[in-house]
Amino acid sequence: MSNVVSPHQTAASLTEYWSPRVIAEVDDAYIKVAKIQGTLAWHSHENEDELFLVLKGHLRIEMEGRAVELHEGEMFVVPKSVRHNPVAEQECHVMLIERKSTLHTGDVVVEKTRTLAEQLRPV
Repeated sequence: MSNVVSPHQTAASLTEYWSPRVIAEVDDAYIKVAKIQGTLAWHSHENEDELFLVLKGHLRIEMEGRAVELHEGEMFVVPKSVRHNPVAEQECHVMLIERKSTLHTGDVVVEKTRTLAEQLRPV
C-alpha cells in the first residue's frame, strides 16, 4: 500500500543540494525530488528520457545548441542521449521522473554524483 507524499514538503526538507531522493515508484520508474543550486555537470542518459518538473524556483536546462528555461509548475523532458546540464542560479526544488536504470549523472562521474543507494535513503 502506498503512502501519501508531498513532493513540495519532501524537497523543502532536504539538506543537501544535488542529492535526489526517491519518494515513489511507478512500474519501472522512480519519482524523485531534489533541492538544487548551481550547476550539476554535462552528461547524458543513453537509453532513458528524464522528466524535470519545477516545484519551486527557476531551472535552466542547457543542451548542446539550445537551452530551456523552466519556472514553477513547468516541466520538460530531456530526450534520451541528449547531453544536458541543469543549472539553478538560486535554490530550486524539482521533481524528476526517471526509469529505474537511469544513473544520476549518466555517462560521467563527478563529486555531485549520487548512487542509487544514496537516492533511496530515507529523507
